[in-house]
Amino acid sequence: MVEIDVPLVRGLIAEQFPEWAGLDVRPVANGGWDNRTFHLGDTMSVRLPSAERYVAQVEKEYRWLPVLAPQLPLPVPVPLGLGRPGDGYPWPWSVYAWIAGDRSSLQTITDLTVFAEGLADFLLALWRIHASDGPPAGQHNFHRGGSLAVYDAETRRSIKVLSGEIDVPLITEIWERALASTWENKPVWVHGDVSEGNLLVRDGQLAAVIDFGNSGIGDPACDLVIAWTLFDEPAARAFRKRVGLDAETWERARGWCLWKALITVAGEPGTNPLVKEQHRHWIDRIVADHLARA
Repeated sequence: MVEIDVPLVRGLIAEQFPEWAGLDVRPVANGGWDNRTFHLGDTMSVRLPSAERYVAQVEKEYRWLPVLAPQLPLPVPVPLGLGRPGDGYPWPWSVYAWIAGDRSSLQTITDLTVFAEGLADFLLALWRIHASDGPPAGQHNFHRGGSLAVYDAETRRSIKVLSGEIDVPLITEIWERALASTWENKPVWVHGDVSEGNLLVRDGQLAAVIDFGNSGIGDPACDLVIAWTLFDEPAARAFRKRVGLDAETWERARGWCLWKALITVAGEPGTNPLVKEQHRHWIDRIVADHLARA
């Protein structure tokens, strides 16, 4: 793995953006898993892919964020510069305008139901944007917006690994219900990673949405996972009502959440071992929700 640190970022900035060479570079707290993020002065950030599998996201964001931003009700990242490989770093990278805010959490959000409704309104606006020219689901965004069947083999493998810890027939039923339907409408823009770390809060309110690396066009089910990962039952109910999607889309959404939780707890390659316990809780939430709606 490439070591991404302050000296590397300073060198890249000095070589490729000398007008910013005198600015302070320092790591961002909770700087991300797919990418490493650094402050550049007080008004910019530098974002560098941590592995080759994330590289395709760089130019995609640079191409599409300026198109999406004017049509959205909340701030999203504004690309200011596209860096090239150099100084031992092998991939393209980006400079963005800094967006102030705290990572969303139960501690930073004032009213979770109001927050959920605000997020629903943001997603509805995103899904309304003309999508015919956007990038279809694929490896560039780990198939967000595409078919869950891509992850069938590793999901079933994870179920087998965890067979001593989970209700295998029930989990398999939830997974197979998620696989049983498809999005029959026109593709829509999806964010692809609507998670706590990508939702910024100021004064207790949803203030911005960041990290569009997994964006693309397709089925919006992948954007609904936060109903199980952050929201309590009243907030999840308000979120479901506001987005207004059909029951089968919610089953696919449950499948996206279940897939990520299972592979993380099972320790599939590329998953973050530090969040296993959190993902066990996701599985419990998914099962409870499924049983409540059965």
